[in-house]
Amino acid sequence: MYKILAINLGSSSTKIAYYEDNVCIKQITEEHPLEKIISFTDIMDQDDYRRESVERFLEQNSIALDSLDAIVSRGGHTKSLEGGVYTINEEMLCQQASGLYGRHACDLGSKIAFAMCESIKAIPLVVDPPITDEFEPVARLSGHPLLPRKSSFHALSHKATAKRYTREYGLKYDEINLIVVHLGGGVSVAAHKNGRMVDGDNALDGDGAFSTNRTGALPVGALAKLCFSGDYTYDQVKKMLNGEGGLVAYLGTSDAKEVDERAKTDEYTALCFNAMIYQVAKEIGGMATVLHGDVNAILVTGGIAYSKYVIDKLNESCSFIAPIVVYPGENEMASLATGALEALRGEEEIKKVPK
Repeated sequence: MYKILAINLGSSSTKIAYYEDNVCIKQITEEHPLEKIISFTDIMDQDDYRRESVERFLEQNSIALDSLDAIVSRGGHTKSLEGGVYTINEEMLCQQASGLYGRHACDLGSKIAFAMCESIKAIPLVVDPPITDEFEPVARLSGHPLLPRKSSFHALSHKATAKRYTREYGLKYDEINLIVVHLGGGVSVAAHKNGRMVDGDNALDGDGAFSTNRTGALPVGALAKLCFSGDYTYDQVKKMLNGEGGLVAYLGTSDAKEVDERAKTDEYTALCFNAMIYQVAKEIGGMATVLHGDVNAILVTGGIAYSKYVIDKLNESCSFIAPIVVYPGENEMASLATGALEALRGEEEIKKVPK
């Protein structure tokens, strides 16, 4: 039996879970007060504060640190990598600390996992980090060489959902084609071709369908005009794209459950909600062309996948492409633990970040 600790650091929360093989024994989400978070100049300065949460979890649940076989984190920002399980090493930490490839609390998670494993047998790991890039060359061209398309979406969720589907249906991930849809605070749709995510939308920086708080793709000319109008700063525009866009811009809320309920009686709310679903369906259709129509299944995951209304609408628009299979919820902690377990069992190669 393998003992695995999974940690997932968000901007204002720390998720921690303890697994024995693939069984979750205990899981918590610790929300951090905003005033505490903003008291740190940089995310990486939260090292001791966030590590205390992890150590407190172990102590409160009588889990001995030296009994663990792996500590797995969500992964951070390095040079682009192909999907898989990676050992956390000095090179990975150096690239993350530089800030050259992005900055998020998940970068700190890798640092904490590495430090906690230094004097014990446990292996520090990350699984399908957010910078996973398996795009085919043709998918990288955007229309201008100064603005290449980048792979930046919910890689962990996508890969885990795809592998879960193949396990359940007795298939091999590297022998089939799938379209995976993550519906959460961000929305991402990607084409999985023989085990690789060959195309997808940049869910972070303004691509694809709009979501609860992100704009997705916008009319480029109008956006350029807005940026140079003098009415908005760069930071304001960035926040508009990610944080204050999508449903929250139209409806004043990013709560998908609330919108789902309001849409039953309010015409404008229904219009906005349907527009989001409409754009998701268009992205699915686009990814079907990437796979030349050869699609085994469309997999839908994320918190919004709990909505029967959303799934019914997607079935109306997309079921002619392939059957839709739904895996509601975020499932990030289980995805991390499963990836680590497969690596410990030798079923998945443990890779290293190249220099």
